[in-house]
Amino acid sequence: MRISSIILIVCAIFVSGCASNRDAVTNPFISPETLAENGDEISYWDDRGSGGKPRIVIDLDQQRAYFHKGDKIVGVSLVSTGREGYNTSPGEFRIMEKDLEHVSSLYGDYVDRSGQVVMENVDVTKDPRPRGAIFRGAPMPYFLRIHGGIGMHAGYLPGYPASHGCIRLPKEMAARFFENAAVGTPVEIRQASAPSYEPSPNIYGRYSSFGSTMDR
Repeated sequence: MRISSIILIVCAIFVSGCASNRDAVTNPFISPETLAENGDEISYWDDRGSGGKPRIVIDLDQQRAYFHKGDKIVGVSLVSTGREGYNTSPGEFRIMEKDLEHVSSLYGDYVDRSGQVVMENVDVTKDPRPRGAIFRGAPMPYFLRIHGGIGMHAGYLPGYPASHGCIRLPKEMAARFFENAAVGTPVEIRQASAPSYEPSPNIYGRYSSFGSTMDR
């Protein structure tokens, strides 16, 4: 009798944990207050009562991404796009591929056989591999490929364009965009001018908890 009771309790805990994880993904609302814990007072998600076809607009000047459903903007996210020399190209595209656990084949770290970093933030097309080292690609979770090797994914946001051309989002927002954008979803990348960015002391280092491996 006692063994049966223990089994029932364990099962209840397991089911409860699964439900909590599922709710975290499917909850139709992320308040600004939730994201403000990371210093983000811009991003939010609220698709309650929304309908219509999805589309994404990325504003390079504002460093924002907007998720539309029909005529309604249901999500706004801070982003970090391509830095000088790796500028994110404006244009009209569509989501070509979705990869929940994407790993870069171009950017990452050289590590030794034990996994210790020998050289970080490398570009395999430009940085020679040290003798005995191996390449470890940078993780790019919630990857939405837009064109070529460029896509949207969760990553480090320093408060200005800093990537190799991809569009980085906070993890919470990357997950929402990933869940709600099907392959074929239109993506418009806009740039009205060529702004000059300076790091903001209020948002520098935002989402740094993702670590250097997300710094792509």
